[in-house]
Amino acid sequence: MDAEPYNHGMLDVGDGDLVYWEECGNPQGKPALVVHGGPGSGCTPGHRTLFDPRAYRAVLFDQRNCGRSLPHASDPATDLARNTTDHLIADMELLRRHLGIERWLLMGGSWGSTLILAYAQRHPERVTEIVINGVTTTRRAEIDWLYRGVGRFFPGEWERFRAGAGGPDVAPQDVVAAYAALAGHPDAAVRERATADWCAWEDAVLSLEPSGSPRPYSDRPSAARLAMVRITSHYFSHAAWLPEGALIDGAPRLAGIPGALFHGRLDLSTPVDTAYHLVRGWPDARLTVVADSGHKGSATMSANVRAALAAYATR
Repeated sequence: MDAEPYNHGMLDVGDGDLVYWEECGNPQGKPALVVHGGPGSGCTPGHRTLFDPRAYRAVLFDQRNCGRSLPHASDPATDLARNTTDHLIADMELLRRHLGIERWLLMGGSWGSTLILAYAQRHPERVTEIVINGVTTTRRAEIDWLYRGVGRFFPGEWERFRAGAGGPDVAPQDVVAAYAALAGHPDAAVRERATADWCAWEDAVLSLEPSGSPRPYSDRPSAARLAMVRITSHYFSHAAWLPEGALIDGAPRLAGIPGALFHGRLDLSTPVDTAYHLVRGWPDARLTVVADSGHKGSATMSANVRAALAAYATR
């Protein structure tokens, strides 16, 4: 067995939206779902390699309008009104039923962490375990930190980021919404400029980390970058349609679900306090702070995730 998919397809989730999915590993193995970040980044072959292909039936999917899912958000004609957290939770449930899976482990990080927590709190009876690398809950406070507060460390880059949204005429709290409008602008040049400015900011925030590419956002293919920026700004300008603090307040609903949570000590984009507050309300979760890792991860982070998945494989 290897990490290559043995099955894949396009799931019709209604209203003309098609969600790409694939399965790899052992068809008789423990079901697990990879929930990618972004929002709008899409799943990657690297996600497959975290699982023992003899032990796991690993399912990957591209969330609405990104990756291989259609229609693609890089096309400004693609309407994102049907792309919300509730829609993605419903897609996950539809995919679970489509594949005939009763319960599954959930694995992911960054935005994927938020979606995992939202799904698990809605459907705890469908979740066996949770493995997260990079804990987020997409509170307004977290968004404000990522797109304004952390600018205290990068004042020049922050000024350029704000200038791309419209400069001093745009209030700091409105920058993300301004980029959402620019990323869906009918003029291709406006969309491309906004995408470049957004990715330059994201790269700057992660620039002090010791591992990973120095341009993890800017070096992505053009269509993938535009889709990610458009979907990310769409979600974050609406705080993922979640009441403030809902996922931390709802952590007790995860009682009985073992959780292995890993967070990078060097992660400036999503400081570790979110993970700390989450586990305080989740009695079956354990948080490991990884000293040499930031948001982009590290060899230590990957080893921790693999070890947790190995430990859960026969549970």
